[in-house]
Amino acid sequence: MSADPNKLAIFVTSPQHMRHVVGIAEAAKKAGKQPMVFFTYKSIHLTKDPRFEALADLCGKDDIAICADSYTCEGYDSAEDIPAGLSAGQMRTQAFHGALLDECGKYIAL
Repeated sequence: MSADPNKLAIFVTSPQHMRHVVGIAEAAKKAGKQPMVFFTYKSIHLTKDPRFEALADLCGKDDIAICADSYTCEGYDSAEDIPAGLSAGQMRTQAFHGALLDECGKYIAL
């Protein structure tokens, strides 16, 4: 698979940048690009931010995910406490991050 120049990967590890994640995703959409977002490490706390559900809707179910292991390590229940806007299938592994690297023509880490 070759990288799609119309897809932007947003890899999020920090719990401090929700405003930037949302802003970048909105700008990508406005420019005709598809944002694909993966939350891991401490950034999974952003799933409790009131803006998270709207971000999930903006991206679409196949293009946003969170690391289930990070979610569990931070004290959340990845089976019973699925964030608003996500389904159980969007609780993923680091393999999703690897797919973003392969699939997206552009990549940003926050």
